[in-house]
Amino acid sequence: MSDMALVLDGICKTYNANKPGEVRVLSDASLSIARGEVVALVAPSGAGNSTLLHIAGLLDTPDRGAVLVDGVDMTRLGDRARTSARRGQIGFVYQFHHLLPEFSALENVVLPQLANAVPAKEAEARARDLLGRVGVVARADHRPAALSGGEQQRVAFCRALANSPSLLLADEPTGNLDPTTSDQVFAALIALVRDTGLSALIATHNLDLARRMDRMVRMQDGQIKAV
Repeated sequence: MSDMALVLDGICKTYNANKPGEVRVLSDASLSIARGEVVALVAPSGAGNSTLLHIAGLLDTPDRGAVLVDGVDMTRLGDRARTSARRGQIGFVYQFHHLLPEFSALENVVLPQLANAVPAKEAEARARDLLGRVGVVARADHRPAALSGGEQQRVAFCRALANSPSLLLADEPTGNLDPTTSDQVFAALIALVRDTGLSALIATHNLDLARRMDRMVRMQDGQIKAV
């Protein structure tokens, strides 16, 4: 198995190519993340952070370049194999929690596992363990609307880790929270990542949070630069 959880090699992405309004978002962007490494991606809005994360998370495809997850070039795989890799090897956390409102916190963490053919009892046990690690297991039976913003995002973290991925991608995961709650929720996320040995790429505008990660990179002119 590769020592690198994620390798982005020469990623290029242009929208409306060769048309009026062409926008070149990524231009030969490259990045490697080692196993267990947590990397902060800092850049202003519109710099290409979300596009990069979507390509790394196999939600979008590059015009050119390679995306390697656990040493496998995902750009060479078919849709079914990419979907399987995305479901089992990659966890994604967004700025908004996107929890299913009709299900409890526990069920929101159980469901991705059931979709991955994990037995129900095993899925529930893992869900409770994850919720316990971020301090919300007492709220396991509450639906998202009954949870605070910080609790909702903690549940979203657990859902992203439900299928034991090797890579976590997060796009401004505390961006909707007040500073105090943001700090608490981020601490819970980092503790969860460290405890599970995950690698992570976390986009954030908050330099204080970014400095608490292993290293920082930034987007500039469609490329990834060290900070």
